[in-house]
Amino acid sequence: MHPIVFRIGPFALRFYGLMYVTALLVGIWLLRLEAKRRHLPPERMVDLAFYTFVGGLLGGRLYYVLFKWGYYGAHPWKILAVWEGGMAIHGGLLGGLIGAWLFTRAYGLPFATICDMVAPAVSLGHAFGRFGNFMNGDAHGYPLRSPMLPTWLRHFPDWMGVTFPSTSIAGQEFGPVPLHPVMLYELVLNLLGFVLLWSVRKKPWPPGSLFGLYLMYYSLVRSFTSLFRADALYLGPLRMPHVISAVMLLAGLFMFLRPRYRSVAP
Repeated sequence: MHPIVFRIGPFALRFYGLMYVTALLVGIWLLRLEAKRRHLPPERMVDLAFYTFVGGLLGGRLYYVLFKWGYYGAHPWKILAVWEGGMAIHGGLLGGLIGAWLFTRAYGLPFATICDMVAPAVSLGHAFGRFGNFMNGDAHGYPLRSPMLPTWLRHFPDWMGVTFPSTSIAGQEFGPVPLHPVMLYELVLNLLGFVLLWSVRKKPWPPGSLFGLYLMYYSLVRSFTSLFRADALYLGPLRMPHVISAVMLLAGLFMFLRPRYRSVAP
């Protein structure tokens, strides 16, 4: 792949890092637009982005490192090498939520409303991140005809595959054969998620509803794309993304429905 945008002497600008910076800047812009619409202080949105971004980075990296401790325990100096990839979105979401909660505690703002404001930016930022994965050549899927895929997922046309350099998947070496570009599948689905969330954000829903909708949507997206992923993290025989996505779906449903139940309860 082509992970480096350009190199000047020892300095190399990588697509992976560039996409993170782009996601942060676009996220700040979107948050400021929403803050003005919701009559909240737009000047605080840089602080909100900082809290959630740092929390997301720490959570995403820690989550990934813990599940890959066999490697990182033997190579501890690699733990900080985030430019090589190795982030987990579920850990990033949890870390970002903790960061957002700390922000609301520091500035006295409503947590549920802040979560609603963050949801579209997270979906769009995730799409940027998946482009970084594509240029890095990581987070890809199995070969199109891999026996590791369920039978009903082995009928994709060859033109849908992307040929990556030789890679090892589950101890089996694959040459330069077409693989499922799972990061591109998720990029498109996250863009659609952003369009959905941005288009319905003005509806008079109770606070927390938009973030609940995001959790439900992304849990379904990740459950689908994880069927193709060759580098999924496992909890025993279960794919960890499927376990966490089930929890996200229930949490999103709770956040979406609970305010409505409370509003009609006697």
